[in-house]
Formats: sequence, structure tokens, C-alpha cells
Amino acid sequence: VRPRSGLALKRGLTVLNAPGTIDADYRGDVGVILVNLSDTEQRIEPGDRVAQLVFAPVTRVCWEEVEKLGESDRGTGGFGSTGE
Repeated sequence: VRPRSGLALKRGLTVLNAPGTIDADYRGDVGVILVNLSDTEQRIEPGDRVAQLVFAPVTRVCWEEVEKLGESDRGTGGFGSTGE
């Protein structure tokens, strides 16, 4: 669940817990927590588009435990190291 940029730009409303993840095995209702970052009271009407849902594939993995990781091209470079 992600915010809609136009709603934030025009009305100061955005999704509070973004991006939100809905687990694949969840079967209940889905709600959206909005926060008003503007100085004016906002009213949400039925049919207003307040968020967007993006589907992402779930990849299941099998972990392999190793004693030590091998070298990589990146090495130990941290934030900003790939833009050199």
C-alpha cells in the first residue's frame, strides 16, 4: 500500500505507514492510515482515491549457511559507494 502523490501535493494527505505490506496469507479487511500534513481540515468522501496497491511477487528461498562469505565486486562499500 503506497500513497498517491497527487493527494499529498494537493491536499497534504499521505499514507502514514508507507509502504505498507499485506502478507500473502492475510484474509481480512485492508485499511489505510492517513495523516494530514496540511494546516486545514480534510474530508475523505466515499470514492476518493487515497492510496494505491502495488502487487509484488513473493520469492521463497532456501538458506545455505556458510562459514565465510566470498569476495564481491562491491566489497564492504557502504552508502554511496556504487555511484563512483
